[in-house]
Amino acid sequence: MSNIPLVAVDNVVKRFGAVAAVERTSFEISSGEFLAIMGSSGCGKTTTLRMLAGLERPTEGEIRIDGQRMNDLPSWQRETPLVWQSLALFPFLTVIENVEFGLRMRRVPSAERRKRALGWLDRMGLSEFANRNIAKLSGGQRQRVALARSLVTEPKILLLDEPLSALDAHLKVRMQAVLTELQKELGITFVYVTHSQSEAFSMADRVIIMSRGRIEQIGRPVDIYRTPRNRFVAEFLGSSNIFEGTVQRIGDVTVSVHTPGAHFEAPVNPQKPISAGQRISFVVPEDRIQISPASPQSGPNAMAGRVIGEEFVGAAIRVYVETDERQEIKVLVPDLTFRENQVRSGGRVGLSWKTESAYVLPEG
Repeated sequence: MSNIPLVAVDNVVKRFGAVAAVERTSFEISSGEFLAIMGSSGCGKTTTLRMLAGLERPTEGEIRIDGQRMNDLPSWQRETPLVWQSLALFPFLTVIENVEFGLRMRRVPSAERRKRALGWLDRMGLSEFANRNIAKLSGGQRQRVALARSLVTEPKILLLDEPLSALDAHLKVRMQAVLTELQKELGITFVYVTHSQSEAFSMADRVIIMSRGRIEQIGRPVDIYRTPRNRFVAEFLGSSNIFEGTVQRIGDVTVSVHTPGAHFEAPVNPQKPISAGQRISFVVPEDRIQISPASPQSGPNAMAGRVIGEEFVGAAIRVYVETDERQEIKVLVPDLTFRENQVRSGGRVGLSWKTESAYVLPEG
């Protein structure tokens, strides 16, 4: 297998006038990988996708696909179809005519393109709608037509720009399963832009988190979730509690951290050189904190507070606790555990976690 990545984004910058939409960005994508790019509006994720598609030209740097420089190659000469958020289906064409469109542009003979289009409609469960007008399809059906139109040309790379954002919640879940199964079955490289953490983390092999045109972190979903690179990533994910304190003591495997209201222990992070007296930040995921109506036991990683809110999130309850030091802590508790513990809004609770559940931030 070649060591050359399928896609290489090398020191790419994109400016619109004086505004830098993408700042000095580099990453690689392997053949057959599912890569998600996520971030808030204006972070540069869609601009990055458009440069891969050939719809924008990098101001600086280089984009290579299969080792070939792509900077000056127009979109219609690339094998990088893009599934738009709006789907961009042609309302004046039937379903099968929409699917055939890319093949028609490549001058594929009529019989061959009809055969391939029908094959993809069958794969997508849309055969019976082949001659139907696009406007008469449901949102989920139109989404599958857009996918069939892009995949019928058998590209090496499929680009997707928030393709599920307009769907209802139950359709999103179904389409996530369709996309994941298709990608694994076909071995096509997917580059998927989204603002949804649940979409990115449930489908992608790796995730890029962007902010202000820069990559904040790139890695496997589990690694980003458990070991965020900096405070921005931790706050963006919203699933970790962030604590700040002063280093009291540094051991071989743990560091002792003091705050005005509590004493904490956290594993030493080899990426974060520290010294006694230094201020550091560490995170504890919301699903690693234990909560009980009783006061916490004495010792490190224990604190008390008052329940100020509850949020039902499917099979779990997110409990919001305000500590005696006025810090808000999120705790994700299985629904059954929540009811067995008889946690009540306004009631006093104890919080605690194991030392290994904490993670000292390398940056921020």
